[in-house]
Amino acid sequence: MSANPQTAIERESMEYDIVVVGAGPGGLSTAIRLKQLAAEAGREVSVCVLEKGSEPGAHILSGAIMDPRALTELFPDWRERGAPLKQAVTEDEFLFLDETGAKATPHWLLPDCFKNDGNYIVSLGAVTRWLAQQAEALGVEIFPGFAAAEVLYDEAGAVKGVATGDMGIGKDGQPTDQFQRGMELHAKYTIFAEGARGQLGRQLIAQYKLDAGKDPQSYGIGIKELWQADPAKHRPGLVVHTAGWPLDGDTYGGSFLYHAEDGKIAVGFVVGLDYKNPWLSPFGEFQRFKTHPAIRKHLEGGKRIGYGARAITAGGLLSLPKTVFPGGALVGCEAGYLNASRIKGSHAAIKTGMLAAEAAFAALGEGRARDELAAYPAAFEASWLHAELLQAKNFKQWFKKGRRFATLMTGIEQWLLPKLGIRNPPWTIHRQKPDYACLEPAATQPKIEYPKPDGVLTFDRLSSVFLSSTHHDENQPAHLTLKNPAIPVEVNLKEYAGPEARYCPAGVYEYVGDVGSERLQINAANCVHCKTCDIKDPTQNIVWVAPQGGGGPNYQNM
Repeated sequence: MSANPQTAIERESMEYDIVVVGAGPGGLSTAIRLKQLAAEAGREVSVCVLEKGSEPGAHILSGAIMDPRALTELFPDWRERGAPLKQAVTEDEFLFLDETGAKATPHWLLPDCFKNDGNYIVSLGAVTRWLAQQAEALGVEIFPGFAAAEVLYDEAGAVKGVATGDMGIGKDGQPTDQFQRGMELHAKYTIFAEGARGQLGRQLIAQYKLDAGKDPQSYGIGIKELWQADPAKHRPGLVVHTAGWPLDGDTYGGSFLYHAEDGKIAVGFVVGLDYKNPWLSPFGEFQRFKTHPAIRKHLEGGKRIGYGARAITAGGLLSLPKTVFPGGALVGCEAGYLNASRIKGSHAAIKTGMLAAEAAFAALGEGRARDELAAYPAAFEASWLHAELLQAKNFKQWFKKGRRFATLMTGIEQWLLPKLGIRNPPWTIHRQKPDYACLEPAATQPKIEYPKPDGVLTFDRLSSVFLSSTHHDENQPAHLTLKNPAIPVEVNLKEYAGPEARYCPAGVYEYVGDVGSERLQINAANCVHCKTCDIKDPTQNIVWVAPQGGGGPNYQNM
């Protein structure tokens, strides 16, 4: 008899040709393309998609400006099908901020990566829900509220599928009367599309050493609010990006402010998770940013109606791991295809999902299973997406030399060289350190004091999390796990002044107790699944795992 009663119950299994993990743009595009190809060939291909959120789109958060190029390849008639790309970009502004002033970059000096002609301001959550409808109409089975919690391997070491997490386990780790064993889903190929820092993707990269010879992946945290604007201040289609204040010149980051449809404004802030000052709070920097005269003028008189946060990949082509392994592939932000110079990843997720689907469909037609889909990375290297990412390969790396130098080099690489007929920079700049290793001891860094929120333009974390509609069953084991429970106090608090209390945008982590007897309290119910703690923890002691089914934020229009 097993020592753990729930593991003694055998899991039921289901068989599919293809299992997709994650119902975001990448995963759904994979599933859609497979069904399109099957219909064209008059063949049957069984496809299911697992989604940890309560519905497709519930955990999707992005700026977002969408380049429709890949969507047009997937659905040339997306307009007729009613895709929610309704607000075209009408105007681009790029501002360099100091504490009170703003200098606009002349439009003729903007590199193409900062221009958005032909692009759309969207709710990526709405686009995702629409993609899910298209997928289901083609016969894709989508299972929301079921998190893929375990990779399954066959005797040869190939991925044979995934298992969903057990449900109804109490805080003490024991099964409750609501206990339900997870399900195994077996496939000829399993496609992983969990988004940035996916739980299973991280394991697969380690298992198969997919990142061997690559630069460490680099991340940013994006924090976003949705505002209902004062109608007098709303300018549909206006796009504003900024660099500079409130971040110092050595910290990577910037902002976005998009005047969307229906009188809404999406405003957000991205901070590179390779920052070195443990006193820095990305959430606090975002709140300060909104007080700048060039930004507050857009928001004053309006009302905040949404909030969320999500880590994004920013390492680009040099950090891209090998994307195939026996039995599966990584697509979208799971692999790290986001173009940080354009602040865009949805077009890359859709395109890579399609390429993986085409490779998998061809393999199925040849009677293959659980081998490497080598045609997928080969097709990527021949694609327009590879060419786009090659031009931006150095973008994030230059910022380690400071914002001024990075701005100069971005201008050279993405404005001057193309005018000289040189599309790809003839030099390559590598990164050596992962983000977590960039944090410096608190005693060596200037302390940052953040102003108290006014509840009108600036806010606290808890009222923000409330707007994300985040919910987790209280009676379940914490999904934010510690490898060693002594490390937070012994190392993080003593050396880095407890940075998890500042880098988390949801108030999950707080140190409580008197000086000398502190302990780390984890408020797991607040978690918006941004994954920042899993990335930035300086000792890599925090491991994010999926909570029991459907838990997390329930974003609307984010």
